[in-house]
Amino acid sequence: KADADLKIQGGQKIAFLGDSITLHGASKPNGFVRLTLLGLRANGLNITSIPAGVSGNKSTQMLQRLDRDVLEKKPEWVVLSCGVNDVWHGQRGVSLEDYTKNMTQIVDKCYAAGTKVMILTATPIGEDLHNEDNQRLAAYNDALRRLAAEKGCLLADLDRSLREAIAAAQARPGAKGFQFTTDGVHMNPLGNRIMAVGVLHGFGFDAEQMRLAQAKWDSEPDSCDVTPRYRISFAQYEQLMEIARKRGKSLEELVNESLANAVDSLITSDKAAGATSETPKD
Repeated sequence: KADADLKIQGGQKIAFLGDSITLHGASKPNGFVRLTLLGLRANGLNITSIPAGVSGNKSTQMLQRLDRDVLEKKPEWVVLSCGVNDVWHGQRGVSLEDYTKNMTQIVDKCYAAGTKVMILTATPIGEDLHNEDNQRLAAYNDALRRLAAEKGCLLADLDRSLREAIAAAQARPGAKGFQFTTDGVHMNPLGNRIMAVGVLHGFGFDAEQMRLAQAKWDSEPDSCDVTPRYRISFAQYEQLMEIARKRGKSLEELVNESLANAVDSLITSDKAAGATSETPKD
């Protein structure tokens, strides 16, 4: 539904300018760009996306290609995500001084073209929040917060949101491995969801609008991969191929069907176990 408090209107175009996090955010079904668009559309806002994420990009490259990849396409909005590679690339990165200059030029050029800007703070580099990269990244994010305030940009403080989520997850008993990323940097479905929530809040979503967005996300089929690295032996592969042949299915169909049944069974049994454990005893 349309809302006077929203900063964005139906029919507008958003360019998502960033690095590989943004690239994957637009190309993957559970990416934050895709989730943002689903959330907007769930609230009656038909928005066109201009994907402008390039893997490995730093502020220098984004400034260089801003006109070609973004401004020439005349979006009403730019969602700007930059900073991870400027820090993560170390000696090949971009100094804080140059980064601040580059980001300021990007914002100024957008405003000069009549395009509004939402700045995303850079997300953590590794889920170890106290590592050297994240200590350096803090100053870059502080520069973004100051820039947003000085220029009147919308700000989605994803760094803060993810830090809070990571700290809470790591404090839970039994937490293992990455909780919100696939490799410490690139988002898994939960990390993408936090990013999309931040962007939608930045555009002015209220609680009801966010509820509609999240309901749409929850019901979206085939949006989350769970077994990209699963491997089996040759013997198992041959056995599965034979089972698939007997059932008139492809190997992919057989495995996907079996996995879907296993997921449903796991969720059902966990709910049953939880209900049993919560039943008061005489």
